[in-house]
Amino acid sequence: MTRFALLPLLLALLALAPSHAQEAPPPPPSGENAELPAPRPWRSLDPAQQEVLAPLRNDWDSMPPRKQSHMLKRAEHWVTLPPDRRQEIRERIARWQQMTPEERQRARANMHKFHHLPPGQRERLHDAYQRFQHLPPDQRERLLRQWRSQTIEQRLQGLDHPPRSAGH
Repeated sequence: MTRFALLPLLLALLALAPSHAQEAPPPPPSGENAELPAPRPWRSLDPAQQEVLAPLRNDWDSMPPRKQSHMLKRAEHWVTLPPDRRQEIRERIARWQQMTPEERQRARANMHKFHHLPPGQRERLHDAYQRFQHLPPDQRERLLRQWRSQTIEQRLQGLDHPPRSAGH
C-alpha cells in the first residue's frame, strides 16, 4: 500500500476548499421587523473588498442581496489576512465559480462527510493532505495520474489501509 492511501479523500478536499469560501448564505433574520439587506452594487464596494471578492465581480450585481451581505461579512475578515492568504482565497472563489452545480453539490457532500469523520480520521486526512501539498509538483502530478487510473474499488481499498509512516 502506498504512503498516500488516503489520496482519494485528499483530492476530495481539494474540491472542498471553495465550499468554505462560499458557503450558503446565513439564514434569514428572525422576527417581524427583520429586514432584507439592501443590494450593494459592485462599484459601491471599497477597494479592499473588491480585491478579495474580485472573482465574483461579473456576478456580483446579479447576486441576491442576502448572499452579497454574507460575502461582505466574510470579506471583513479576509482583508485582515496577509496578502498571500487573500490570494489563496481569491483562487478558491474563482475555482468555485467555475464549478458546475453538480460539482458544487459533490463538494458540499464531501465536506459534510469530512466533518462527520471521527476526529482521528480527520486528523490523519489533514496530515496526509499537508504532506501531499508539500510534495514537489511533479510528484503530486504523478500521484494524481496514479489515482485517476485506479478503479473506485482500488481507491476505496486505500481508505481502509491508512498510510504507514516513512520510518516503518
